[in-house]
Amino acid sequence: MATVTELKAVLKDTLEKKGVLGHLKARIRAEIFNALDDDHEPRPSLSHENLLINELIREYLEFNKYKYTASVLMAESGQPIVPLDRQFLIRELNAFEESKDNSM
Repeated sequence: MATVTELKAVLKDTLEKKGVLGHLKARIRAEIFNALDDDHEPRPSLSHENLLINELIREYLEFNKYKYTASVLMAESGQPIVPLDRQFLIRELNAFEESKDNSM
């Protein structure tokens, strides 16, 4: 019969292989940041450039399924919760969109 220590090791290994442990750690980090975030301390206003940069970072994080990292970015940066319109980003960055896969 396996010991408690062996069972813990197997459980940890299984959760790591499935990627669950990483998600749990990221979720805990995000919740800690949210709990420590002082809503009474005013944030500096976002410049137009930082707003666009943060939006590009958010899009990258969400595309790669880094949703907890994106939630920490939103909490710390003061970026609007509602994403900016993609067409607005394209115009502001003088970019073009590939029609077949909606990538910039």
